[in-house]
Amino acid sequence: MKQLLLTIFLVLSLGVSAQLSSLEIESQRSEHLSSLKDTAQHVLTEKEIEEFEGLDYFPFDPNYQITAKFIKKRGKRFEMPTSTDRTPLYRRYGFVEFTINDTLCRLEVYQNLELIKKDKYRDYLFIPMRDKTSGQSTYGGGRYLDARIPDEGTMLLDFNLLYNPYCAYSYRYSCPIPPKENKLDVMILAGEKTPIGH
Repeated sequence: MKQLLLTIFLVLSLGVSAQLSSLEIESQRSEHLSSLKDTAQHVLTEKEIEEFEGLDYFPFDPNYQITAKFIKKRGKRFEMPTSTDRTPLYRRYGFVEFTINDTLCRLEVYQNLELIKKDKYRDYLFIPMRDKTSGQSTYGGGRYLDARIPDEGTMLLDFNLLYNPYCAYSYRYSCPIPPKENKLDVMILAGEKTPIGH
């Protein structure tokens, strides 16, 4: 949970309700790299840090900063599958709909039922997803996007902020697996790629 909160903090600290500049996104990527290589953060072991070759990203592209239609529609609580036997409780909070390359896309948006008990993350939303780059140029287990509950019927999705779960860097982690409903039939050429050397 500590590592999960650290990742969310790095993403949300820059804000996800306002459109970010390329410099702000580069800053966020630098912070992410620093946290992975910082032994005090305990994200990676010293041996893993020694073997770590670095992060790789698609170039910043403002075309992937998309204002999506947000539809609030809560679902029942469910156990989200992960890369291990751990099954954290989530619920669907709603949907986002948007268009990429003339293709209408739809993703489910989730709430972690344990995380929302913390005041700081009460309005935190989670979007795990796969697209046609998954297993090719990006991590096969999918990538994640964080968001806040919007005040209106739209949500800014900045796919430049797509990030890998910690499972992309170390086998020691348990990471949510994107549900089949969140597999897009398009290529999202934005955000984090497969780590260098993997």
